[in-house]
Amino acid sequence: MEAHAIPKDGGLDALARALSLRAYSFVNPSKIERDGPVLSFFMTSCRVQETRRRKGLLDFPCRPVGEVEFETFARTVDPRITTVVFTAPGRRLHGHCGWEFRLV
Repeated sequence: MEAHAIPKDGGLDALARALSLRAYSFVNPSKIERDGPVLSFFMTSCRVQETRRRKGLLDFPCRPVGEVEFETFARTVDPRITTVVFTAPGRRLHGHCGWEFRLV
């Protein structure tokens, strides 16, 4: 965060910036939407899931891993941020997975 001038406890704006700099963002296209007090993050393509589908495998059930990963990531940026998954493999709305972040 320091290297990219992302302020600690910087709220959803800081989280949006931090999400765009994650290693995953360089290999998996994603989009971020902001609607007032809600930041939504969508993984629009996922190399792991696309590869599994190409091989005829079922989606990897990554929701539990993502819940820990995204919640920890968001709370590192600002401990006031809550994280909720609203789409994941097996329950797709926008691409591969989607997460909602709110400042409480």
